[in-house]
Amino acid sequence: QVQLVESGGGLVQPEGSLRLSCAASGSIFRVNAMGWYRQAPGKQRELVATIARGGSTNYADSMKGRFTISRDTAKNTVYLQMNSLKLEDTAVYYCNFAGLVRRVGDRGRDYWGQGTQVTVSS
Repeated sequence: QVQLVESGGGLVQPEGSLRLSCAASGSIFRVNAMGWYRQAPGKQRELVATIARGGSTNYADSMKGRFTISRDTAKNTVYLQMNSLKLEDTAVYYCNFAGLVRRVGDRGRDYWGQGTQVTVSS
């Protein structure tokens, strides 16, 4: 079974920085894309950033220039560097591995982490 384990969340002051990590355990043959999403209280889960298998990245408009997604494919790990954090960035952040194929010939499926709380507060 594949599990995604997130780390790096916490409490930070406005304009501060945090780095989230998400490591996948288990046998993995291929992942189509890795990404981060977030959900604030009372709101729907929203896209933060994704990185495709080929390396191209995509960011939500409000994160552009402040957040950077990266990965270490050898470690099956995705990162999210968050700078210039704002109060409105407070949310639970979830990592996602989309189209993960465990073995050759298997169908891909999506996996989610358990979520890590990021709180921006003065």
